[in-house]
Amino acid sequence: MRIAYFFLGAFLAIAQSAYAEVASPPALAPLKRQAQAAELSAQFLSRYSYKPVPLDDALSARIMDGFIKSLDPDRMLFLQADIDGFMSDRSEVDDAIEERDLKIPFAIFKAYQQRVVDRMNYARNLLKQDFDFGAQENYSVLRDKAPWPQSEAESNELWRKRVKSDWLRLKLGGQNDAAIRETLDKRYENTLERAYKFKSDDVFQSFMDAYATSIDPHTDYFGTAASADFNVSMKLSLFGIGAVLQERDDYTTIRELVPGGPAQLSGKLSVGDRITGVGQGKDGAIKDVVGTRLDEVVQMIRGKKGSVVRLDILPADAGADATHRVISLVRDKISLDKQAARKTVLSVKAGDATRKIGIITLPVFYEDFEAKRKGDKDYKSASRDVAKLLGELNQEKVDSVLIDLRNNGGGSLDEAIDLTGLFIGNGPVVQQRGSDGKVEVRSSELAAPVWTGPVGVLINRGSASASEIFAAAIQDYGRGVIVGEPSFGKGTVQTVVDLDRIVRNSKPELGELKVTIAQFFRVNGGTTQLHGVTPDISLPGLFDPASFGETSYDNALPWAQIKPAKYTAVDTVTTLLPTLQSRHDARVESDPDFQRLIKDIADLKVQREKGVVSLNEAERRKEATAREKRFKDRAKAGDGEDLGDDGLEAGERSLSADIAIENARKNAKDVLLNEAAAILADEADLREGVLKAAAKQSGNTDGK
Repeated sequence: MRIAYFFLGAFLAIAQSAYAEVASPPALAPLKRQAQAAELSAQFLSRYSYKPVPLDDALSARIMDGFIKSLDPDRMLFLQADIDGFMSDRSEVDDAIEERDLKIPFAIFKAYQQRVVDRMNYARNLLKQDFDFGAQENYSVLRDKAPWPQSEAESNELWRKRVKSDWLRLKLGGQNDAAIRETLDKRYENTLERAYKFKSDDVFQSFMDAYATSIDPHTDYFGTAASADFNVSMKLSLFGIGAVLQERDDYTTIRELVPGGPAQLSGKLSVGDRITGVGQGKDGAIKDVVGTRLDEVVQMIRGKKGSVVRLDILPADAGADATHRVISLVRDKISLDKQAARKTVLSVKAGDATRKIGIITLPVFYEDFEAKRKGDKDYKSASRDVAKLLGELNQEKVDSVLIDLRNNGGGSLDEAIDLTGLFIGNGPVVQQRGSDGKVEVRSSELAAPVWTGPVGVLINRGSASASEIFAAAIQDYGRGVIVGEPSFGKGTVQTVVDLDRIVRNSKPELGELKVTIAQFFRVNGGTTQLHGVTPDISLPGLFDPASFGETSYDNALPWAQIKPAKYTAVDTVTTLLPTLQSRHDARVESDPDFQRLIKDIADLKVQREKGVVSLNEAERRKEATAREKRFKDRAKAGDGEDLGDDGLEAGERSLSADIAIENARKNAKDVLLNEAAAILADEADLREGVLKAAAKQSGNTDGK
């Protein structure tokens, strides 16, 4: 998944605006190391990618288009005249990179910052007026393919509707006019302030994102900060104090304390406390961090294990003039357990029996590469954790195991192979074809499977890459039933290249490239590229395939096929699928929760295709009343509460309200998981019936 910075909208090379008296954001300039990193990346990408793409005028145009889109994805701020002006440099980006000259993207970004200032001040001025919510007009919420405004007057009208839409949402959420003005003014002010906080590295990261994805959808550039975050996501650990932080009203606020971390064990910090200063060591000067970007505060708090960090704390709910306190914490290793494999057990009725279904949820295929390379016997890895959980589930005598890979975007290829081995033992798992056309068969070398009972895999459109390798292998071997919606369709392999190592830098300056180096194929010879993994039993999904998934990229690799690998399918599922399907169909037909989900998905699809929302209050209240009635009916049936739409964005509610909503969503009934578990219970029931029939037949034969 791409690591991205938040950009409101676009760049616009405009004349002096009505708000020219507002101070311009600080001018950002490219750094020498950035120009070197871009040129070095170009050398590598044009030679060593799976499908090398020369840095020429054609690629230059795609980079420019991608950069513009990253700044103005909804075409809310550019004027058509500005787009026309950008086109004069559209074929010059390639030459600029080769000459280590990044003036083009930085000039664009400078004007973008000024445009943010202009539009946010315009939006804030609109709050001084009243809106007519009796008028019949609509606001387009899907503008990614809309034309840019032709004039400033047209842009003003677009933003009038945008502000009116924001206002109406809050009004329908129960706020009065004074509260709405205050909320929206603060929202637009926060966006305005971001324009003054951007750094040179933000501009470069965005530009290199555009370059990398112009090669193929899964090539990435990681600056030094993004690289560190990527490594944390694979290790599932870091050295720090063990606190989840959030930016709220210019304060770095503690949202959560990690159990067993220094912050929680100290007893000195509480959820809602605000960090106003950070000092290094026992007596280092404390630096004020009020108004500082969250990522910068995080970097200040992280550090070497055993080192001391001092925090100036303003207690939760205390006024700005309240007494502060300074605390000292010793940094330690923090395990990010929320992203680690976890298990639960569901009891499900199937036939005349109640089956115990073990659920293993795996958010990512993680592996601590560095610890493994150093020979650490206890290095963190997804397959090792899942093997341990399978052992525990075996002790609990579960009947089936369901691996939940929904929204698992992938991770380590080796971990996908090792995880598959836990269910098939020794054998081919995936085929990998490099840019030279040579095919390598990657196999599990596990002598015997850890789990031999019934197994299923739950996937959705967010299941990609390593998730697809695992699900495809389980399906090809006939080892288990695949349930859900078609997966993402990413059938390529990437490796991470450290640019500093290439030039032998002693310290990290240039960042890293995640480069596509191969395409993977199933053991049956097919590929998940574009098509994804097709489930054996389909469940409805919330994703829009047109805008999310490999098919949504215009430069994705095509589907292909090679020779099958030599493998032996166990085929324990195929003969059971017709009965599993018929039982599923009958069950969901009479399941009110499932039918409500189908209705929700259908309503979402209608709204998505509609692409506009009404700005007429009466119409919107009618829609809201219908939604409230639907949720009240659900509440009566014990299916949770209506969280509704209060019109607020992240950080605008109280922290306790945000956490309550988050917990309510976590605790909501998981209709798809419950149905997947029921399918697994049916599989266990059917397999037991087959074994009993075989035993009876064997007994009759022996009797003869």
